[in-house]
Amino acid sequence: MEFFHEPKIDWMRIKWYFISLSLALAVTGIVSMVVHHGLAYGIDFRGGTVVNVKFAQTPNVDAIRAELDRAGLRNASIQGYGPASDHAVMIGLDLQTTTSANALDAGKHAVVSSLSDLYAKGPEGKTDFNNASPATVQEHLTAEDPLGMGMKGLEAATKTYHDLADAIVTFRNAPPRSGLLSSFDALRQVAGVTPPVLATLDKDFYLSSFAVTNTKIVGPKVGSDLRRQALYVTLAGLGAMLIYIWFRFELIYGIAAVVATFHDVIITLGFFSLLNKEITLTVIAALLTLVGYSMNDTIVVFDRIRENVHATKRGDFSTLVDHSINQTLSRTILTSGLTFLAVLSLFLFGGEVIHGFAFCLVVGVIIGTYSSIFIASPIVVYFYQRIARTGMNARVKVA
Repeated sequence: MEFFHEPKIDWMRIKWYFISLSLALAVTGIVSMVVHHGLAYGIDFRGGTVVNVKFAQTPNVDAIRAELDRAGLRNASIQGYGPASDHAVMIGLDLQTTTSANALDAGKHAVVSSLSDLYAKGPEGKTDFNNASPATVQEHLTAEDPLGMGMKGLEAATKTYHDLADAIVTFRNAPPRSGLLSSFDALRQVAGVTPPVLATLDKDFYLSSFAVTNTKIVGPKVGSDLRRQALYVTLAGLGAMLIYIWFRFELIYGIAAVVATFHDVIITLGFFSLLNKEITLTVIAALLTLVGYSMNDTIVVFDRIRENVHATKRGDFSTLVDHSINQTLSRTILTSGLTFLAVLSLFLFGGEVIHGFAFCLVVGVIIGTYSSIFIASPIVVYFYQRIARTGMNARVKVA
């Protein structure tokens, strides 16, 4: 498929307009990252409390976020995980206290309270069984004494109900329930659960449509390690690509491709800083995707340049590069255009969970496409023109 039949666009003549635009965007982004906003890191990188929640039905992420905002838990990150049938989400909160236990309790309590308001609280005086701890279950069983253990003494009753509460909660948390019980009748499978015990649980508890399955702390040190590892992975990827292109083409091609890709990453991060969007692990994945996409697009242009160099022994190198870019223009429009439409659809309709990922690729596809033409190619042209001038000057001196 050809969108243009033998176009004759003089790309190298207009390269300075785009190079100037790139410099302006890069400088603006760097200033924003260093002086103004900086980079807004997500929970994965800055630390906080992560709460995993399982729902009985597909949760409304936007409604959950609005409820958390109303409760004062702003900037919470909400992301689905696991199979779609699990209806599980991971909620990241900026809750950090001096002790891990306090942070865990505060994070779980904040989420349970907000979700209870959203999904309707149970009857007055009843406790949510799906989010009750073994200690809470034991407390209710001990107070009601459905097994009549009071006559055997406090110590025997405490041990019996402690063991029974542990067994009940362990059953509730085991797959396939994974913390979410839909009926108290399912507890009949637990040894020691008698009809009076079920009656007590039914009287004191209700079953909510969600359950907190895990709560953990992401400490500042872990966040710092992740930031460093993300940087190392990106640099390692660029280094490996430089070596590959050096091996397959020439060193100058590798340098030009890495400079163009680094340019794409800097400008994309600059947009994140200017718009104060969070950098999360999904955004890092998008940046690595962008590195590969931009590098591939650049290699396609370079491969055509190499073919034309072998086929054309004479002529201006700048004209040869223009001709090569024109030859690959239809392919560039087809692949980049379709990719852009796909990531734009994700950005507009994909929801908050992949918003950062999609935004990174929307910006990256645009920047990566024109950097192959106006950043990488001019570097190669400059290098070969400099070689030509150096060789000409050497011949003049010899003469």
